[in-house]
Amino acid sequence: MIKFITEEYLRDLYRKEPFDTYKLQQGQRLTPGAAQYLSDKKIKLITDDSKEKPHNQIKAVKQVESVKQDEKINSNLNFSLKKKLCCKLRSIEATFLVTSSEILKEDISLAQNVISLGRKISNIRNVVEGKGTLEPVFFKECTDMNSLNFTTELEDCFEITEFHMQLDKSNVILKTHVLRCALRELHFEIIDAYENDDDDLKDRIINNVNSIINSLSQLICSAVGGKQCQRKI
Repeated sequence: MIKFITEEYLRDLYRKEPFDTYKLQQGQRLTPGAAQYLSDKKIKLITDDSKEKPHNQIKAVKQVESVKQDEKINSNLNFSLKKKLCCKLRSIEATFLVTSSEILKEDISLAQNVISLGRKISNIRNVVEGKGTLEPVFFKECTDMNSLNFTTELEDCFEITEFHMQLDKSNVILKTHVLRCALRELHFEIIDAYENDDDDLKDRIINNVNSIINSLSQLICSAVGGKQCQRKI
């Protein structure tokens, strides 16, 4: 096999039979004169590289299309997860209303506090739906809760057991505890919904949920009674 294709070699081939393409075999090289000859004659040069190039281009296009498809799937998934989160929030809003209605006759002040916290859940849902800005959750410091830890995930001040069924405000205590448990489940919904999204907003929403949970813990302590913080006992 000829390693270097010269201009004379190409002229002889063309003289015998004209051609408009010339295939360069693997390992062969054109001399400068041969390359100029092909250019002057407007003869298309075909090499192994030129055959692979369209394949590579097709592969690159497919990769771009695949990335776009993945982005579309992720976008649809994020939308579905946020919609699921909003449905969960609506359910919790309804539970807040039912709870406040049921304890209204027993403790008006506590019922009003529950209603106020329920509005904060509504605010979070509006933020997830892109309809508003996140509002702060106001709180009162107590023996073991302050501005440094109120937005963090704290353990319950004490465990709610069958003992609390015997107390005068057992209905208030148990129903408020149900709200607190439902809110704790929200953490996972929020993390999933904002996995590929705004981390700052996700963290602020979680902080608000933690603040609402901790506020409920304070209300439960108040319903149980006693001036000493139950967490310290």
